[in-house]
Amino acid sequence: MYDLHHMTWQEVAKAVESGIQTAVLPVGATEQHGPHLGCGMDTSIAHTLCHDAAAQSPVILLPTLPYGCSIGHSKRWPGTMALSPKTLIDVICDIGDWVQSAGIRRLVLVNGHVTNEAPLRCGLEMLRAKHDGFMVAVANTAQLSVRVKKAHFDDADDWHANDAETALMMALHPEMVREDKLTEADDPDRTETCVFSHPVNRTSTNGVTGKPSEANKNKGQQLYSWMLADLTELLHKAAIEEAPINQSYHQSVLFGDTNP
Repeated sequence: MYDLHHMTWQEVAKAVESGIQTAVLPVGATEQHGPHLGCGMDTSIAHTLCHDAAAQSPVILLPTLPYGCSIGHSKRWPGTMALSPKTLIDVICDIGDWVQSAGIRRLVLVNGHVTNEAPLRCGLEMLRAKHDGFMVAVANTAQLSVRVKKAHFDDADDWHANDAETALMMALHPEMVREDKLTEADDPDRTETCVFSHPVNRTSTNGVTGKPSEANKNKGQQLYSWMLADLTELLHKAAIEEAPINQSYHQSVLFGDTNP
């Protein structure tokens, strides 16, 4: 396994020279997850999933980013430590610059928190425009496949700290679950008819949306097995992908591009 956290610069260089030219960046968040889950839940799932998938894939695992765009959770419940969307974009662009400078040609951003997606997509757009031929992808842990998405959305569309997330933590990190709080944690999705996207303090009474009381370890183990298989398959595909057409980003057909 190529884990950058433990590798020397010589080992990184050797891996890249040998053809390992894909990096994986787990992106989590630090935010309230109701009365029953630890604030590092998103980061723990992203880290564990990427570590296990990278162990089976020809990729370099980057250290997990534990902060994300969680400003929608408000300051009502202590524990949330959020980056602004602009800050997260800058962080991703800075990391991407260094990844590209190491000779790595592909970067997969594995997102463990829903509202990181827009800043991550902006970072993707900026990096591929800056570095011609540098490939960047965003993969959301809760939507890696149809089966994974269905499990996450079963008890709420605007879900948070719900059945799926609680079950995953029971299976992966039970020390972060307060099982004595589960019966009081359920809170319904109130957003079905909303036009606007409201912050969590205006949609939930306790920071939860969904039914964590229905979670159990077996559900979590099944869901995680799907997520691991689906992400591992994605990383294997990413590690060999080339652009459909090899044409310069910066060279216009008006100025001598020989491959219009």
